Amino acid sequence: MSEQAERAAALAEAQLDTLAIRTGHQRTPEGEHSEPLFLTSSFVFDSAAHAAARFGGEEDGNVYSRYTNPTVRAFEERLAALEGGEQAVATASGMAAILSTCMALLSSGDHAVCSQSVFGTTNVVFGRYLAKFGVDTTFVPLTDIDAWAAAITPKTRLLFLETPSNPMNEVADIAALAMLARERGVLLVVDNCFCTPALQKPLALGADIVIHSATKYLDGQGRCLGGAAVGRSAEMNEVLAFIRSCGPSMSPFNAWVFLKGLETLRLRMDAHSSNALALARWLREQDGVERVHYAGLEEHPQHALAARQQRGFGGVLAFSVRGDRAAAWRFIDATRICSITANLGDVKTTIVHPATTTHGRVSDEVRARAGITDNLIRVAVGLEDIDDLKADMARGLSAL
Repeated sequence: MSEQAERAAALAEAQLDTLAIRTGHQRTPEGEHSEPLFLTSSFVFDSAAHAAARFGGEEDGNVYSRYTNPTVRAFEERLAALEGGEQAVATASGMAAILSTCMALLSSGDHAVCSQSVFGTTNVVFGRYLAKFGVDTTFVPLTDIDAWAAAITPKTRLLFLETPSNPMNEVADIAALAMLARERGVLLVVDNCFCTPALQKPLALGADIVIHSATKYLDGQGRCLGGAAVGRSAEMNEVLAFIRSCGPSMSPFNAWVFLKGLETLRLRMDAHSSNALALARWLREQDGVERVHYAGLEEHPQHALAARQQRGFGGVLAFSVRGDRAAAWRFIDATRICSITANLGDVKTTIVHPATTTHGRVSDEVRARAGITDNLIRVAVGLEDIDDLKADMARGLSAL
């Protein structure tokens, strides 16, 4: 057995932390210890016949960085290993991963069922843009299995959800939805952005495809845009074909940054979860806070489910303050440590008003169905000292 084969065999038995550090790196003849960065748009061939074989798929290898690049491939292999999927396909952003998956696997006349508790832009993609291409979508409550079942028609091809949801921290029963999807012959697609494979494995629970915004926790420091879809090779090759033709590709530099981010993923996710739980427990005891939405709290309606299907509860929470939008804005503006930005998954804590930012482009009716009120605030808890974060929340409360 070759050294490379022996290394692959060892990694096949490895745990998540080892996979996050060691998978996907095929050393070049230079013998580099850190993953190399291939900043090139194209690759040179030995002859015209060699080029024809590569372009025609008769020979494996790099062709053009829009769809074949060693650094991007390393990221794809590492993420697929972490999620337990056969193949991953990297994209330019999380939204590009959603769009590419849908465009590759849906056709005009098809039907999709989507949770009404999704990121605002995800709602726009399904409700507005896919509709232009003849794909109809029914939106249902995330936690209502009967509503999912009732919405499926003979034309339904996929079910789409994110769990925990953005920003309300609702949790879906992935295994139950996977069973429903199998019974009806449709695909189950799960956005795993909030938990990452460090905390949740949707494929192991029966999902067919996992979606990521690598921009968030996979990077971990708010540096680069990227996304990915992970699943069986049969579906992922269709997604890759769309990427090859239409070009929503991940850049090699961003892939290299994400490779570095994955190395510390589990450590960061545990720390985010610890900080978020402590802050959620503190917030629920404060005057001026009406309700805290975080699955780690025992009173959360899906707490037991989240504890069963997740290793931890993640770093994102939402809470409603006493008052209206003006009160929520005063709270946000009074903070001094938190960053007022809609991104999440950063070591820096971020704070945002969902109704006028992340979900600002959807209708009042859609926001109401999702529980996004004018007095709701979302905090993506970072890795600062928890006492400093509590003090910053106290500054916000003092402004109410």
